[in-house]
Amino acid sequence: MHLTNLFFFILLSFSHHVYSRFNTSVIPITKDEATSLHKVAWSFKVRQWDGEPYLLLDLDAPFTWKDCVIKHSDIPCGLEEGCRFPLRCDTTLCKEAKSYINPVCPSLNITDKYGCSICAVTPLNPVSNVCKISQLTTDLIDLYLTDGRNPSPGPNQPFGSQFVLSCAPSSLLRSFPKDVRGVAAFSWSGLSFPRQLSFLDVTGKIGLCLPSSSAGLGVAFLGEGPFYFTSNRNLDLRSILSYTPMVRRSSKDLGYYVKINRILVKGTPVSLPALKGSYVMLSTRVPYTVLRSDIYKALVASFSKATGGIPRVSVVKPFGLCLKDVGGVPKIDLEMESGKVWSVSGENSMKRVGNGGACLAFVDGGLKVKDAIVIGTFQMENNFFLFDLVNQKLGFSSSLLGRGTSCTGFNFTEVGN
Repeated sequence: MHLTNLFFFILLSFSHHVYSRFNTSVIPITKDEATSLHKVAWSFKVRQWDGEPYLLLDLDAPFTWKDCVIKHSDIPCGLEEGCRFPLRCDTTLCKEAKSYINPVCPSLNITDKYGCSICAVTPLNPVSNVCKISQLTTDLIDLYLTDGRNPSPGPNQPFGSQFVLSCAPSSLLRSFPKDVRGVAAFSWSGLSFPRQLSFLDVTGKIGLCLPSSSAGLGVAFLGEGPFYFTSNRNLDLRSILSYTPMVRRSSKDLGYYVKINRILVKGTPVSLPALKGSYVMLSTRVPYTVLRSDIYKALVASFSKATGGIPRVSVVKPFGLCLKDVGGVPKIDLEMESGKVWSVSGENSMKRVGNGGACLAFVDGGLKVKDAIVIGTFQMENNFFLFDLVNQKLGFSSSLLGRGTSCTGFNFTEVGN
């Protein structure tokens, strides 16, 4: 057995043994106020030092990538920067990565130049929609574990846990927030970060709670749970979830989709007879929900009628309807394929724009958009989601604010094992 493969076989076996009594990991999430994008620290823990880089959290990326340089080594190494083992082009992981190539990316026909000693991939910047050629490699991570209430550093281990990512050139970072140095993939892909954590007993479930400001930490859970927040130490968030099937439009689509039956404003269905069975994508790439033009116009018309008694103010782009006072606006209900309802309350439907005004935080995407509805982060903030990849269903809570808590409710104070 090759030394590199032997090393990682020992590492993974050791990791599984020491973590056998845990089944959940926990990762803090920070909101970038300038862009409304959400990010995780380079270490996947509470920021370890001032200036530690971040990775954008992306529900649609095929693999994690970051700005790094590969240093070839045939000997085991620790958690220090540069401990990486590049993958060859003939490995299963490389072939899987190549199955997700974006058609806008450059050609990967570089085998004549490099042979099979590297696995060429094209990491994508989801903000600029630009990609570069780079290579797939391995890295090590040392994650928080949790009993559902606090993070724990876990038992002492000498190396950390292996996962596969791509390095990328610094030029790919253009248009990112200044402290963001890559992308953390949380998609359906077999190479997404959560699905690679083989030391967890349950890796097929992702809990996600996005914070609404940079003042506190949101949270992602990887695993079975339970999930507790400090406002109610006895309430497992799994108990408040409603469920609907998750669907994949195709094997090439790595994002998370559900179907809806109808949209209601103040209990009255929006007039869209062809809406039933439409795909709805959840995305951390867009700040506000994007609707196909016919759906957008119908929603605005219904919401405008339901808020007829509230004074209007000048429209602020990219929105189409702005009100003087956000108090008492009606809920927007999304009736899912399962019949369960995700209620979007005022905190997630109205964006404050200053001078006492607030705008309906939905955007017209035009008539030729790929997806009829793409739920953005503003509508997802302070809602708890459980992406169950094993049973292909989505759990959703509606707003946690009505329950006296928020996505900053997890206690990130470390406890011992």
